[in-house]
Amino acid sequence: MKAIIFDFDGTLANTLPICYYAFQNVFKEFDNKDLSSEEIKAMFGPSETGIIRENLINANKEQAIELYYKKYLENHSNLVKHNVEIDEMIKHLNDNDIKLGIVTGKAKRSLDISLKALQMEDLFDVIITGDDVINPKPHPEGIIKALSLLGVRDNEAMFIGDSDADIQAGSAANVHTVGVRWLQDDQTLEFNIEPNSFFNSVNQFVDFINIGNRNEL
Repeated sequence: MKAIIFDFDGTLANTLPICYYAFQNVFKEFDNKDLSSEEIKAMFGPSETGIIRENLINANKEQAIELYYKKYLENHSNLVKHNVEIDEMIKHLNDNDIKLGIVTGKAKRSLDISLKALQMEDLFDVIITGDDVINPKPHPEGIIKALSLLGVRDNEAMFIGDSDADIQAGSAANVHTVGVRWLQDDQTLEFNIEPNSFFNSVNQFVDFINIGNRNEL
């Protein structure tokens, strides 16, 4: 493996609670709707701005988007905590000269908030957000862009995510797909599309990479 590309929400950081919180505030404030986390999860795919523009009834969509980012920022430190195992995994991969990327449906603005809060801003060689693609996951556009920018072939990379859309996108991009459920909140209880590999813990995955690199995975 020369490159590992990650999804973000539910994969690199337990950010789903802050996403749910911010969306719940927006839909309550502008549409007077009380949405469950499952109802919000069902909207995932486009960036947060896309979700609001597509699903909010109220015409004041730009104001709603600003409220989303306000809520996302102001409560981030309370709802999103550092994960030491994730931090150590990223350091280990960097130390072993594996190129790292992120392909996420998040908008750049919210991703930047999370990366800064978690001190992860300078750890990735390439970042593709929902703002950078025409077609969000499960379309492979973001992963294909990341491979090009990283300068690696599809058989030299893997894509790691916590949702069926992640696995579908990775499969369509012809990379090794890894399904994970190693954080407290993830997007799927079980994968309907079977990934090439699956891990319940970060340390299991690191062992897999170490063995794979020795045996030319």
